[in-house]
Amino acid sequence: MQRILASDADIVLLVDPAGIISGAETNPSNPGLPAAAEWPGRPLRELLTVESVAKLDTHLERLAAGENVPSTELNHPLTDGLDLAMRYAVHRIDAQGTLLMLGHDLRPIADMQQRLVEAQLAMERDYEAQREADTRYRVLMEAVDDAVVVISVANGRIRDLNAPAARLLGDSRGDLSGHPVGRAFEDRGRGELLDEMTRRAISGEGGSIEVKARRSGRELLAAPTVFRAGGERLIMCRLEEPAAASAVPDELSGNLERLYNEGIDGIVFLDRDGVIRAANEAFVNLTDAAGVQTVRGRSFSDFLARGAVDLKVLLDNVRRARQLRHYSTRLATDFSGEVAVDMSATWLDDRARPCVVVVVRDATRSEASRASGVPGGEEGARSLRELVGSASLKEIVAETNDVVEKMCIETAIELTGNNRVAAAEMLGLSRQSLYVKLRKHGLLSRDGS
Repeated sequence: MQRILASDADIVLLVDPAGIISGAETNPSNPGLPAAAEWPGRPLRELLTVESVAKLDTHLERLAAGENVPSTELNHPLTDGLDLAMRYAVHRIDAQGTLLMLGHDLRPIADMQQRLVEAQLAMERDYEAQREADTRYRVLMEAVDDAVVVISVANGRIRDLNAPAARLLGDSRGDLSGHPVGRAFEDRGRGELLDEMTRRAISGEGGSIEVKARRSGRELLAAPTVFRAGGERLIMCRLEEPAAASAVPDELSGNLERLYNEGIDGIVFLDRDGVIRAANEAFVNLTDAAGVQTVRGRSFSDFLARGAVDLKVLLDNVRRARQLRHYSTRLATDFSGEVAVDMSATWLDDRARPCVVVVVRDATRSEASRASGVPGGEEGARSLRELVGSASLKEIVAETNDVVEKMCIETAIELTGNNRVAAAEMLGLSRQSLYVKLRKHGLLSRDGS
């Protein structure tokens, strides 16, 4: 009887009322089971793990109370240190309390669950990789200045486009994405335009196709490239206006490029916030930086002796006047040194991303020459000679200090565009101290402003 039951279950146990196993059979088709033939005569509880003994007691108590108890999961310790998980259906077969236990091996289910978990984790990793690739694609589409349109060869619909392309086509991205190509271009049937784009891209002829935007009416050139993604064939078209496409480097452009690369003056391109977008080797040499890559992306204030104060004065003035000439300051190097420089700046706002171009000239020799000469030049020297004898040394020094102080305050006010807070920061004064000195030198207007 036990063998018949074992053909359906994996393990069949017969347990007497004292809890001793009186009979045991295993399913011969499951060779991974323990040698249950050695179990008869041993207490059932000795063949269970600690937590399984408690579960068995609870199960038997509920069974004795007449409850309809479902199967219970019990673990048998094995010799290799692992546990054998079994699900037992327990039945009372006589009035004395003899138990018939039919067990099913849970390892196949556990293996299946493990494979499901691993498959789920693999799917999540693939999903994260897909999200990462999609994010990189989106960032690239938004960051490039070129107008790009992606078209499906199968149905002739616009799959995607970036903001510059939408501006050239004179429509919004939402109104164009997912719609046929004919909504974007005039005088072209869907089949004709797609066939010509595909032929040029596959044949390697290169060149651009003349198209006309339906909404904006602009004459455009479309340079197609065919690629596959996810089994679908797509066309990526780079759009540009003929004027931009026909522009070729001339002699002046070449000379300017050589001046930027080989000139002795530092040239720096800043964005509207003062972050360095590009710099030449001359500027790298002035700052003792390791290379252009270590400079790009840093704030220009990192290289100014007065830091953010110098940068704010420079940006405020160049935005207001579009140009700034002969701004003298000191450049901080990467090794805590300082170099006297004379800077000029130009504001370029005729583009999608305005920038500031700063030309930095080493003024170390000029500063040394001024320091070695008589302050104020020959005229200043004559004035000092005239004062000697007519006033005491203390009076001469006091008058000279007042003149220098007034000149410095006037220069700071001029450089900051009458911004008193910035001027005070530049001079290292508090705002109250600056107002006292403005009144002292008569630099305040009558209304006190």
